[in-house]
Parts: sequence; structure tokens; C-alpha cells
Amino acid sequence: MGWDTKSSRIAYKNRWMEVREDEFIREDGSQGLYAVVSKPDYAVIVPLEGDRIYLVEQYRYPVAGRYWELPQGSWENEPDKAPEDLARAELKEETGLAAGRLEHAGHLFQAYGYSNQGFNIFLATGLTEGEQSLDPEEHGLICRAFSFSQIKGMIATGQIKDATTLSTLGLMMI
Repeated sequence: MGWDTKSSRIAYKNRWMEVREDEFIREDGSQGLYAVVSKPDYAVIVPLEGDRIYLVEQYRYPVAGRYWELPQGSWENEPDKAPEDLARAELKEETGLAAGRLEHAGHLFQAYGYSNQGFNIFLATGLTEGEQSLDPEEHGLICRAFSFSQIKGMIATGQIKDATTLSTLGLMMI
């Protein structure tokens, strides 16, 4: 089962992503064209301390706004970095926190209708505070801990709109 790719070309590429255009034949014999955004997988971390979860707020250029989200990220210079190592590094970078325990909770896809990018989800507990080490793109990032009821309210009021954060929180409720 699947589609038979007849040709593939890189339409665009930079250090963060690649856009590929594929021509293919469907199972019924009809032809198709598909654009695929290729990006390395990333890590998202749920830093849990008691009944509170740490979130970060930062400016997101594509949507011209600041929103709260779980700490997350990838390293385009090291796309093959072990997911747990990436999670520990991103947690420390964005929040200043170090996890005594980091548990892999699952893997989801960002938007598999147009991209192959996925993300590994980690639950971080046994947290120790330290110093943030922000990238230039993260200038102005704020980190705070919120209760579950506060987070629910933030979702309802649109302060949290990040699909990764919402799907991760949903997965953690199961």
C-alpha cells in the first residue's frame, strides 16, 4: 500500500528546512503532485513540579505574537542528536532547569499532511533551578510555572495556541 514516487526535486532549502516536490502515482493509477516540508525532529518537555508545569512565553515571528508553550526545540546543526540529550539541553537552555529524571512519554508528528517532522515528548521531574542560556531568537523569553487549572484557563482564553503544547498536554492526560 502506498504511492509510487516517480520524481522528486528540492524546491527550497536552508539550514532549518527543506521543501521537496514529489510527482507520484496513486494506487488507482492517477497522478499527483505533493510538496513535503522536511525538518529534523525536535523535543518537547513537560517540566512538572508537584501540581505545576513550567511554560515559556516568547515572540513567534510567523504569527507576530507572544504565546505560552512548553519548552521545545531542535538543533539544526546536530539533527541526529539523541532525543533525550536534546530534551535535557533545551530544558536547560530555555528554563534554566535541570531534570533529575527524564521519561520519554511518546512521539507525535507536527503536521503530517505536509511535513515529516515529528517530536519526542519527555516528562521532566526532580527539577533543579539554574541559569537560562538563550539563543538570540529566544530574546525576551519568559519562564513561569502554572497550575493545571491556570493552564486550562490559558488554553480557553487563547494564551496557549501552540499545537505541540496542546497535543502534548492531551497525551499526558491519558
